[in-house]
Parts: sequence; structure tokens; C-alpha cells
Amino acid sequence: MATTGTAIEALRPLRDAGSGRPLIEQQWIRNVRVQNQRVLFELALPGYAAAQRDRIAREAREALLALDGIEDVQIELFQDPHGRNALPQLTPIPAVRQVVAVSSGKGGVGKSTVAVNLACALAARGQRVGLLDADIYGPNVPTMLGVADRTPEALEENGQQILVPLESCGLRMVSMGLLINPDQPVIWRGPMLNGVIRQFLYQVRWGELDLLVVDLPPGTGDAQLSLAQAVPMEGALVVTTPQMVSLQDARRGLAMFRQMGVPVLGVVENMSYFVPPDLPDRRYELFGSGGGRSLAEEFSVPLLAQLPMDMPLMEGGDRGMPAVVERPDCVSGLAFQALADRLTASLSGGT
Repeated sequence: MATTGTAIEALRPLRDAGSGRPLIEQQWIRNVRVQNQRVLFELALPGYAAAQRDRIAREAREALLALDGIEDVQIELFQDPHGRNALPQLTPIPAVRQVVAVSSGKGGVGKSTVAVNLACALAARGQRVGLLDADIYGPNVPTMLGVADRTPEALEENGQQILVPLESCGLRMVSMGLLINPDQPVIWRGPMLNGVIRQFLYQVRWGELDLLVVDLPPGTGDAQLSLAQAVPMEGALVVTTPQMVSLQDARRGLAMFRQMGVPVLGVVENMSYFVPPDLPDRRYELFGSGGGRSLAEEFSVPLLAQLPMDMPLMEGGDRGMPAVVERPDCVSGLAFQALADRLTASLSGGT
């Protein structure tokens, strides 16, 4: 018959997806005991690991029910001294089927350009797509979509203020950049940032969407934690350039998502090469080569794209007309369409 000792040993292989450390050693699983034919234990996940809860519970039940004489498993959620549950409940957005984050470890790698053109490419393929610009401190999406001079309508519904997203290039979009003056800085601490991200998730009339693309700020801070602890996500894309300094930061961002239990759908290497307008058959690797592939191989995730730089891509972002919309047949436009196809296949369970 199983004992408390054998139950603990059965749980010992369970590990944190980010750090790889055993949950028993981190005290995330504790107070294990066997009563009659049932195992009870306390699950005390930190907030950033809340998204791992279902996976951990499933693996723990499987391991314990395999023990001799065990017929039931009871998991007790740890309560902090103030009575709050240590595991925030993830709340889906009504009528939004899937949520995908676009992230980067550092700024300047073209993350927002990737998010905008990818969202437009998906919309051009008939999907209902929303774009949430969660880069609160540097909201560039309105400029890239040509709506920086517009303000979203605000409605009163059930005592709450609801924003109506703007529509451009086949997308529904909200951004902090639509609510402040162009030169106004956003000087906020974490709780305020968390509040506005939740407002953009749940107090926007998104309507029915196949996919909501979230353009996150660079780094591994409050915005990433707020999103992971609020809404179920299908996964995240990590954007990098081939440069070594970009790869170093991208590793941290990728490890962060794993630690929070958010699937990493793949790596997107941006600025892989430059195609000059007068020599369309030439490719110049301005920032080195192979970095995105090595990062993907290191973490055993797909390399979804190696995106080029060309003049339509750079000019389109400044004019408010993304290259994949205005020039879908240009080098960058074709590359983003291929990325959209690979992402769609990944989300639908294809290869």
C-alpha cells in the first residue's frame, strides 16, 4: 500500500516548466499525506506560475493514481494570510477564440512591425483578427496602421466604460497611443499598467474574433506577468534579430514564458537580411546569420520565420500602410504571409 513517502517520491519528478527545478524542492507541492486510499497535498504556486496549474494537477493525479491502493487525489490550493487564493483564475475574453502574444527580450528588434504585419496577413486570409497594443510605454501600432489621429469611441454598458476598437487594414485595434497626446509620456507603476491591460482585454467590444494578437512591450516585466495571469493564451512568439545581444535577451524572454507555463509557439528572426530595391536578387546579412535558428534549436521550438528588410516594409510602417497590405507581393510581404500560414497551421495542430 502507498505511504506518504511513496507519494512524495511519485511527485518528485514534477518540475517547473521554466527553471526545470522539482516542485517538491521549491515547496510548490507540500504537506503531502495519505489518508485511507486518498492522497492529499497543498499546491502553492507563485503568481507567475499560475498558468502551469492545470498541467501540474494533471501530472500529479496521474502519478499518484498509479500507486498501489490509491483511488483518489485531493489538491488543496494554498491560501495566503489575507485569504486570497495564490492562483489567480484565468478569464477568457468573451467570443475570442485564441490569444497569441508577440514578445521580445529587448527593444529595437521590430517586434511591433512583426505584430502588425502578421495580424494583417492573418486578416487577409479571412480570419477575424484583433490587435491589442500592450506596449503601454511605446505604443507605435496606431502610426503603423494609419490611425494615430483617431480616438476610439467609449460607451457606457452596465456601469462600465467600454471602448469600441478602431478598424484598419481588416483589424480591430486598441492602443494606449489612441488615448494620450503623441508627446505625452506614460509614467506608471506596475498596478496601473496591470489595470489598463485588463481594461484592454475585458472592457473592449472585441466582438467575435478568431485570434487576438497582443503586442507586448520588450523585456520580462509587469505587462508580461499581467497578461499571463489574466487570460488563457494559446502561446507566444519570441522576436529576435541575428545579433548576439538580441539573442541573449531573447533567451530570457523565452525562459520567462516557459516559467509562466505559456507555450512558446516559435522564434521569429527579424531583420535577417536586407534586399536592396535596385538589386532584388541580392541579400545582405547586415546583422549576422543563424542566430534565430540556434535559439530555436537550443529551446527545441520551431523557427517560424527569417524575415527580410526591404523598402516597402520600412516605408509602409511610417506611412501607416503595412507592406503586407499595400505590397503583398514584395519580399517582406511574401515572408509575412508565409509566417501567417505557419502560425495558423501550428494553432490548428498542424506541422
